[in-house]
Amino acid sequence: MYEHILFPTDGSTGAAAALAHARTLAETHDATLHVMTVLDTSSPHIGMTAAGTERATTGMTATEHDESEPGMVGEEHNIESTLKQRSQDIVEAAANEVDSVDTVTAVERGPPHSAILDYVDENDIDLIVMGTHGRTGVERYLLGSVAEKIVRTSDVPVLMVRLGEDEN
Repeated sequence: MYEHILFPTDGSTGAAAALAHARTLAETHDATLHVMTVLDTSSPHIGMTAAGTERATTGMTATEHDESEPGMVGEEHNIESTLKQRSQDIVEAAANEVDSVDTVTAVERGPPHSAILDYVDENDIDLIVMGTHGRTGVERYLLGSVAEKIVRTSDVPVLMVRLGEDEN
């Protein structure tokens, strides 16, 4: 039924909760699990806003400036390179947790919902499995919801795994 399952992740606890579901479905259907994350380029000032490996935000980048930005203590560093490496670390960590299935990893760029849907089209994805924080009301309105946009606009089925209250 499913040959290619997509697990988009931002490295958060909510995404990790969905990974178990994605793995089980991939094992059950002998499917390839595509693990991806997105460098958010939808705002000129924001890079990837996902949780990093130390549960801190992975950073921000001003894309209208050159790649070398001074750090907090004045050192020069390449923010985009750092974000790419953290993104790669996120997808590799998730892929390593599901070593029982064939995996493909990807780091895409763009507005997250668009990048995810483009990946779905380009890779013949049959199912998307993703986590959500389940925000409601003003918090959802102010923060937006990539998951909600995916559910509303995806041409393939989407399995949403909500982060439990004790996991927030």
